[in-house]
Amino acid sequence: MSQLGSSRAQALAERLKINSVTTLDLRGSTIGGSGALELAEALKTNSTLTTLDLQGNSIGSNGALTLAEALKTNSTLANLNMAYNLIEGNGALALAEALKTNSTLTNLDLWKNKIGDVGALALAEALKANSILTSLNLGYNSIEGNGALAMAEALTTNSTLTTLDLQGNSIESNGALALAEALKTNSTLTTLSLADNSNESNGVLALAEALKANSTLTNLNLRYNSIEGNGALALAEALKTNSTLTTLALTGSKIGDVGALALAEALKSNSTLTTLDLKYNFIGDNGTLALSEALKINSTLTTLDLSRNSIEGYKALTLAEALKTNSTLTTLALTSNKIGDVGALALAEALKSNSTLTTLEMSDTSISYQGLLAFSEAFKTNSTLATLELQQNMIKDTAVMAFSEARKINSILTTLELQRTLFRENEVLALAEAIKTDSTLAALDLGYNSIEDNGALAIAEALKTNSALANLSLAGNSIRYNGAIALAKSLKTNSTLTTLDLQNNTIGDNGSQALFEALKTNSTLTTLDLWGNLIGSNGALTLSEALKTNVTLNTLYLQNNSIRANGALAISDGLKTNSALTTLDLWGNSIGDNGALVLSEALKINSTLTTLDLPHNHIGDDGALALSEALKANSALTVLNLWRNSIGDSGALALSGALRTNSTLATLDLGYNLIGDIGALVMAEALEMNSSLAILNLVGNSIGNIETWSRIHVSQDIRFIVEH
Repeated sequence: MSQLGSSRAQALAERLKINSVTTLDLRGSTIGGSGALELAEALKTNSTLTTLDLQGNSIGSNGALTLAEALKTNSTLANLNMAYNLIEGNGALALAEALKTNSTLTNLDLWKNKIGDVGALALAEALKANSILTSLNLGYNSIEGNGALAMAEALTTNSTLTTLDLQGNSIESNGALALAEALKTNSTLTTLSLADNSNESNGVLALAEALKANSTLTNLNLRYNSIEGNGALALAEALKTNSTLTTLALTGSKIGDVGALALAEALKSNSTLTTLDLKYNFIGDNGTLALSEALKINSTLTTLDLSRNSIEGYKALTLAEALKTNSTLTTLALTSNKIGDVGALALAEALKSNSTLTTLEMSDTSISYQGLLAFSEAFKTNSTLATLELQQNMIKDTAVMAFSEARKINSILTTLELQRTLFRENEVLALAEAIKTDSTLAALDLGYNSIEDNGALAIAEALKTNSALANLSLAGNSIRYNGAIALAKSLKTNSTLTTLDLQNNTIGDNGSQALFEALKTNSTLTTLDLWGNLIGSNGALTLSEALKTNVTLNTLYLQNNSIRANGALAISDGLKTNSALTTLDLWGNSIGDNGALVLSEALKINSTLTTLDLPHNHIGDDGALALSEALKANSALTVLNLWRNSIGDSGALALSGALRTNSTLATLDLGYNLIGDIGALVMAEALEMNSSLAILNLVGNSIGNIETWSRIHVSQDIRFIVEH
C-alpha cells in the first residue's frame, strides 16, 4: 500500500508545484511512508499550503522523518494533522528537531500514535525553543510519567502554547504532579486535557493547588480519572479562589456524594465557572441536595450536566427548589436518572416561576403519566423553556392530552423531541389537537413511534390550521397510503412547513403520488425525505409532473425506492423545466445505464441542480459516458456521486474528458467502481487542466498495477480536497 501511496502522492506533489492550494485533506488515504516522502519533497518548495491533514495514512516514523525535513524549510504550513499514523519515538524526534527552527506551524496533531516517552521528551525540548506553536495534541500516545515530566518542564519556559491535549496516556500521579507545578508559573496555557490518564487523588491534589495560583487556564478536562471524593475536595477548594476557570469536566471520575458536596460548597463563592460536567459520577441523594443548595446562591453557572447519576425522584425535589430562585442556569441535563413522576412533578412546578432555563434534558428518566401532566401545567405559565427532551419515556394518552392542552397556552417552547416515546394513535390525536392552534412550536420529532395512518391523519388535520411548525419528522412510523393521502391534502393549504421527514415508512406508489400531487400547489416545503418508501416508477411519474410546476422544493431524498430506469426517465423529464431543486438523492434505485442516460439529457438543460447522488445504481461505462457528455454542457452541478457502481476504465476515460472542459464540478465520487490503472492515469492527466475539482474519490478501485507505477499519478484509495 505504501508504494501505491507513493504514486498517488507523486501526482499531488506535482499539483502542489503549479496550483495555489491552501488546504490539502488526505484523511484515510493510506499513502504510507513513500507517499509522505513525495509530499514532503513538494512542501520544501511550496509557498501556499497552510493546512495539511494526513490522519489515518499509516505513514509511520519514516514518513514523519521526511515531513520533518520539509518543515525545516517550508515557510507557510500552519496546521499539520498526523493523527492515527503509527508514528513512534524516532518519528517524533525528527518532528521535534524541525519545530526548533520552523517559524509557521501553529497546530500539530499527533493523536493516537505511539511516540511514548521518547517522543514526548523530544517534543518537550523543542517547545523550549519554539515560539510559534499554539496547539499540541498528544492524546493516546503511550506517554508515561517521564514524558509528562518533560512536558511540564517545557511549560515553565514556553510562552506560546495555549492548548495541550494529553488525554488517554498513562501519566499517572507523578506526571500530574509535574504538570501541576508548571501551571503555577505558566501564563499562556488556556486549555489542558488530562482525561483518561489513571490519575488518582495525589495528582489531582497537586493540580488543585496549581489552580489556586494559575491565572490563565479556562478549560480543564479530567474525565475518566479516579479522582474520587478526596480529589474533588481539593478541586473544590481551588475553585473558591480561582478566578479564570470557566469549564470543568469530571465525567466518570467516581466523585460520589462526597465530591459533589465539596464542589457544591465551592459553587457558592466561585464567580467564573460556567460549565460543570458531572455525568456518570454515582452522585446520589446527598450530593444532589448539596448542588441544589449551591444553585440557590451561585450566579455564574449556565450549564450543569448530571446525566447518568443516581438521582431519584425525591432528590429531584431539591433541584426543583433551586430552579425557583436560580437566575443563570440555562441548561440542565438529567438524562438517565430515575427521576420518575415524583421528580418531574417538582421540576415542573419550578418551571412555573423559573425565568432562565432554556433547555431541559429528561430522556430516559422513567417519566410517565403524572410527570407529563405536571409539565403540561408548567407550560401554561413558563416563558423561557425552548427545548424539552423526553425521548425514551413511557408517555400515555391522557397525559399527552393534558400536555397538548397546555401547548395551546404556552407560547415559548419551540423544539419538542418525542422520538421513541412509544406514542401510538391516542397520544398523537391529543398532540395533534394542540398543534392546530399552536403558535410557537417550530420543530416536532415524532420519529420511530407507532402512530400509523390514524396518527398521520390527525397530524395532517392539524397542519391545515397550524401556522408555526416548520420541521416535522414522522420517520419510521408505519405510515401507509391513507396517512400519506391525508398529509398530502394538508400540504395543499399549509403555509409554514419547510421540512417533512417520512423516511422508512411504507407509503408506496399511491401514497407518494398524492404527496407529489400536493407539491404542484404547495409553496413552502423545501425539503422532503422519502427514503425507503417503495414509491417505484409510478410514483416517479407523478413526481415528474410536480417538478415542472413546483418552485420551492430544493432538496429531495429518494434513496432505496425501486425507481429504476423508467422512473429515472420520468424524473429527468421534470428536471428539464424545474428551476428550484438543488439536491436530488437517488441512491440504490437500480436505474442502470438507461437511467443515467436519461438523467444526463436533463442535466444538459437543467441549470439549478447542484448535487446529484447516484450510488448503488448499477451504472456502467455507458452510463458514465452519457454523464460525461452532460458535464461538458452543464454549468451548475458541483457534486456528482457515483459510488459503488460498475464504471471501468472506459467510463473513467469519458469522465476525464469532461473534466478537461467542465469548470463547476467540485466533487466527483467514483469510489468502489471497476477503475484500473488506465482510468486512474487519464483522470490524473485531466486534473492538470481542471481548475474546479476539489474532491476526487477513487477508494476501492483496482488501481496500482506495478507496471504502471512509474506512469500513473493517482492510485488506490485516492481522496483529496483542494481549497483556493
